[in-house]
Amino acid sequence: MTTIDRLESDVPLFVRTGINLASAGLGAKALSATDEFFAPLTRMLEDDEAVFYPDRFDDNGKWMDGWETRRRRGSGHDHATIRLAAPGRLLGFDVDTSHFTGNYAPAVRVEACTLTDGEPDDSTRWVEILRNQPLGPSAHHYFRCESYELWTHLRIHIYPDGGVARFRAYGVPELDPSNEGKDEIDLAAALNGGRVLAFSDAHYGDFRRLLAPGRGKNMADGWETRRRREPGYDWLVLALGARGSIDRIEIDTHLFKGNYPDSCTLQAADLTEFGDGLTDALVTSSMFWDQLMPRQKLQGDTIHEFREQVADLGPVTHVRFNIHPDGGVSRLRLFGRPVWRG
Repeated sequence: MTTIDRLESDVPLFVRTGINLASAGLGAKALSATDEFFAPLTRMLEDDEAVFYPDRFDDNGKWMDGWETRRRRGSGHDHATIRLAAPGRLLGFDVDTSHFTGNYAPAVRVEACTLTDGEPDDSTRWVEILRNQPLGPSAHHYFRCESYELWTHLRIHIYPDGGVARFRAYGVPELDPSNEGKDEIDLAAALNGGRVLAFSDAHYGDFRRLLAPGRGKNMADGWETRRRREPGYDWLVLALGARGSIDRIEIDTHLFKGNYPDSCTLQAADLTEFGDGLTDALVTSSMFWDQLMPRQKLQGDTIHEFREQVADLGPVTHVRFNIHPDGGVSRLRLFGRPVWRG
């Protein structure tokens, strides 16, 4: 299993190629809810898969990993408002009711708004981007977004009440095209649209956190492979958030002390004409991409910064990150300037 396509062949393309802009780990915020009696809204935005503890109860009843409202005894329905981690154009949603069996929300509807600053209030104009859709017990429900405008906030309606374990809104963060060739940005950052396309192994942790903001909280907050017992090395292929020239590289092995890679190399290519698809041909061709940085030694629990070692390849769109022979990396940053035009 070397590509996300193989690992997640049962999910829509927007899940495999989009960024979850409703991720608390990327900075999404729970702002308000009509009710949070059984479980708070913040849990619904967590990155980890929902868990179930049969014997865990709190003062209000059964402890559930998600957002759950009390049983509604009058007219109306419950809803909640969240701020996305970054302004973006949404591709689709995953409304996950895992472990909610007799208490799941039977239906969902989503509205959106765009604000230049501040939070929504009574005067905010909301636009429906997902019409009322039925939900079932303990399952992932995938829906395509009905609008491709730029949004900053979402309002999630559940009918009439109940629970949702996780809500994910996959899309593409919006970059300012006026910044072309000017300010340096992290071209690989998830909040700038960077995303992992394929990898040799991701036995531990969460490989998506490799491109997340901040430093890792623990060893699960990053990319870590199993111990390699055969010749070779591990690798990861990512698409940059924008085509650009990479000037410097930062590799952070924070909290990886006895399991960091011995060394690493990077390769890159300009695949502007390739499009957004992911095929085995892309992964195979990545072995032959130009060398962006020759092999460099790494240390445990250290931020490594490289500038002079980075080759001037001009604008690129994809990068292959090779670690020798295996191990864990908390964060990868690829700093440069966007170059959209050829």
